Amino acid sequence: MQQNGSPGSHGPDGSDGCTGERQAGLSFSPLPAATTRARRFVQERRTLPLPRVMVVFSAAGDTDKPADAMSSSDSAEDDFRKPAPPAANLNLGKALRSSLNTSQEFPEVIPLNVGGTYFTTRLSTLRRYEDTMLAAMFSGRHYIPRDAEGRYFIDRDGAYFGDILNFLREGELPHRERVRAVHREAQYYAIGPLLDSLEDTQPLTGEKVRQAFLDLLPYYKDNLERIVEIAKLRAMQRKARFAKLKICVYKEEMPITPYERPLFNSLRFERSDSETKLFEHHCEVDVSFGPWEAVADVYDLLHCIVSDLSDRGITADQQCIGVCDKHLINHYYCKRPIYEFKITWW
Repeated sequence: MQQNGSPGSHGPDGSDGCTGERQAGLSFSPLPAATTRARRFVQERRTLPLPRVMVVFSAAGDTDKPADAMSSSDSAEDDFRKPAPPAANLNLGKALRSSLNTSQEFPEVIPLNVGGTYFTTRLSTLRRYEDTMLAAMFSGRHYIPRDAEGRYFIDRDGAYFGDILNFLREGELPHRERVRAVHREAQYYAIGPLLDSLEDTQPLTGEKVRQAFLDLLPYYKDNLERIVEIAKLRAMQRKARFAKLKICVYKEEMPITPYERPLFNSLRFERSDSETKLFEHHCEVDVSFGPWEAVADVYDLLHCIVSDLSDRGITADQQCIGVCDKHLINHYYCKRPIYEFKITWW
């Protein structure tokens, strides 16, 4: 009997065993474990099962790397799951980001169209103060439309924009009659230094002092609106050119009579809560102002009422027509002054 593996031995299918080994060696990688298993199957006269062949597709950049035909299925699936890098998309994203980050360029001399009024100034003038709307508009971060002539357009009344530019150029303040209007424009453009300078200039300084007094009367604005509404309704009902109202204006917290003045050094004296309620009442008038604690007196408040109505285009005349004679208790009477306001509409 011939030994297994000799030149004369044959496999079960009649083929030469050595030839089969050589063919296996040509078809598969000569791994030691695979060779040992092949010899064991040859000795046992069994057919050698064909190993599984896995074809792995790699990216173009990995063609030079040696691929193992016996790679596991997990690693192969991982290779299939990895998409090729979208080089074109990455380049497109970089181009978009670079275009978005590009700042708008401005010339050194800026032509402006502010609500139909034309101005010309330097770019540095508009950027004089960083925390302003103009500096933000011409920082390059925002889009500014242009008119047909190429001027940068700002949709704002240009009547007082020249005063804004004069302050940005040389710190020049407007004339007194323009202070209020320029102050409104400075608020719109958020120019803090100009606002501070204007508020220390007449008439805004006087307005701050006046407002400190009016803050003592939290109902002042509501009463002012009530005067306007009553006068308008009354004039329309009577088909008249004007309307008259009775308004009570008093400063003292407690009502007094002429008999009390010689008895007290001041107009203030203490009363118990029960006595205070006896003096509480409402005068028979349309609107009532008071009381308040300040040096400013009744005539100062009357001036405020007439001035504020005049600012709204309403002509108001006032005169004292007497006092409230309502009896309170014992010999105490109200004695609050009553004023007649005449509101003229045309």
